[in-house]
Amino acid sequence: MDERSRLSSSFGAAATAYAEHRPDYARAAVRWALEPAPGPRVLDLGAGTGKLSATLVALGVEVVAVEPDPAMLAELRRALPAVRALPGSAEAVPLPDGSVDAVLAGNAMHWFDMAVAGPEIARVLAPGGVLAGLWNILDDRVGWVADLERVSGSAAIGPRDTVSSWRAATATMLAPGTGPVARFDAAAQVEFPHGQRRTADSLVATLATRAGMLVMADPERRAVLGRIRDFLGSTPETARGEFTLPMLTGVLRARRL
Repeated sequence: MDERSRLSSSFGAAATAYAEHRPDYARAAVRWALEPAPGPRVLDLGAGTGKLSATLVALGVEVVAVEPDPAMLAELRRALPAVRALPGSAEAVPLPDGSVDAVLAGNAMHWFDMAVAGPEIARVLAPGGVLAGLWNILDDRVGWVADLERVSGSAAIGPRDTVSSWRAATATMLAPGTGPVARFDAAAQVEFPHGQRRTADSLVATLATRAGMLVMADPERRAVLGRIRDFLGSTPETARGEFTLPMLTGVLRARRL
């Protein structure tokens, strides 16, 4: 198994913690992602435990969720029993041609093999349908968040430049005239303010669900989480009680031609 596959398949072992601790998505970001969609039928692709699906349900759209990991899918079905939730992947979507008006992926598109997933997503989208990837990013313009990133390392945080590079690569693959995925117009990117109420302990638990942390050897993971816990305990903004973790929800949106 290559490194990318090892990371992408790591979440099932922590599905319960993922469901409890991972953030939702800024509603303004989800609304913007759906703005050009020609209808209300939305596929949450790589849906995980249903974080994005829950926001879509709250916005009143018709949601079908597709997730490859059985443990993550079980958590989604437990949390959102009214949502149609199917096993499947971005590379093999178990839906008919033209059956949805939008495909959204929350913190998932960077795991897709877009050379295969792009045509498959285009297949299930109605003409004029929308493809949007959403990512929650820690807002490192805030001083203590930038310090947390330095203390934690990329395995726990997933640095902003890494996420940006995934977006740029995906945008290039979706751009018109660039090969087998050239079924979408030029992608647009926007970021929306977001936040998550945390304590020091719950933020440590949140960061422990990152793929880079899940694949670490136990001694290394304990050491990294220990550094994070020490930092949060010594920082005025996070040392006592609840605080808001400053985040951004970034959106990459393209429309099917």
